[in-house]
Amino acid sequence: MKKQIKIHNANIITPYRILKLGSVLIDEGKIKEVSQGNIDAPEADSFDAEGKYLSPGFIDIHVHGGGGHDFMDGSVEAFLKVAEAHARYGTTSLSPTTLTSERADLLKTLEDYEKANLKNSKGAQFIGMHLEGPYFALSQRGAQDPRYIRNPDPEEYEAVIAHSKHIARWSAAPELEGAMEFGRYLKSKGILAAIAHTDAIYEEALEAFENGYTLATHFYSSMSGVTRRNAYRYAGVVEAGYLIDAMDVEIIADGVHLPAPLLKLIYKIKGPDRIALITDAMRGAGMPEGESILGNINTGLKVIIEDGVAKLPDRSSFAGSVATFDRLVRTMVQQAEVPLTEAVKMATATPARIMGISDSKGSVTVGKDADLVIFDDDINIDTTIVNGNIVYRA
Repeated sequence: MKKQIKIHNANIITPYRILKLGSVLIDEGKIKEVSQGNIDAPEADSFDAEGKYLSPGFIDIHVHGGGGHDFMDGSVEAFLKVAEAHARYGTTSLSPTTLTSERADLLKTLEDYEKANLKNSKGAQFIGMHLEGPYFALSQRGAQDPRYIRNPDPEEYEAVIAHSKHIARWSAAPELEGAMEFGRYLKSKGILAAIAHTDAIYEEALEAFENGYTLATHFYSSMSGVTRRNAYRYAGVVEAGYLIDAMDVEIIADGVHLPAPLLKLIYKIKGPDRIALITDAMRGAGMPEGESILGNINTGLKVIIEDGVAKLPDRSSFAGSVATFDRLVRTMVQQAEVPLTEAVKMATATPARIMGISDSKGSVTVGKDADLVIFDDDINIDTTIVNGNIVYRA
């Protein structure tokens, strides 16, 4: 039986307000009580938050790696090390994300997820795989390997989905032949379909939304905006993301992929209930700057980490994020000038709703999982708690 934990003297960020110097009681990995003042629990282990903020744990629905490891490395250890690395920065739940690859490598990654999920006790909890690709527009491939990019193939994706019950979302370009059928199939299987690496125009994005694509993957990145075709202007996926009120968007809020003016614009139009912060981090997250590898450690793309981002060796393009979740929240507060409570919502409640796990995660609410993070005024992480277990303390 787990011993009760009482966290007191905390400024608790709830879905509605900040409770000054309040307390939270954890019992059997769940939140048992939340109080404005002290909680009488003499048998509980007492934890003094020393006036710091107590927030729901951050939920990263798009992350490739961190701490020197990548989910495509082909090992269970890589999964566990990435989970531990991101827990140090306040992430309590994450969706391991793939890159475009050979089918055999994809299936191996799915098998590694299942094994790692059973062993994962020291890091952020896994909440299902995110398959990013291989169904993309070559013109918007970014750092995705063009050798493996192709159109949706029912024989392939049905076999992949049959191979694993842990696929939670799949990102694809909706303008490709077969993409609408693919979106409908994902929806029928309870898998979230997302628009990504796309040159679609507004009309194609709207049709995609009607066929199950309800999320825009790393909004603005590798995504069409206003374009000309035969002298006529067309709105792109960026404009569709704004115009379709019910479409969710995820943003790499590192201040590099999206500078402050764009962060402010997205927040102003979409609001915190439709925005999920994501790291989209590769293995360089939490590591020193210098040379690194995007994707599999043996076959991946060589990149350079500098200026807080990964770049292609010729520095012609970004090649992945090295953001950690504390940085995302800090950037939204300090650069985008978003209230802390709403920045936290975009890091917790909104991604929980998008992934269909808001009944158990995403807020400091009685009965939910005790996934919590304690941080100071500058969003420096002090403590990370996953299912009532302290997995990190500064």
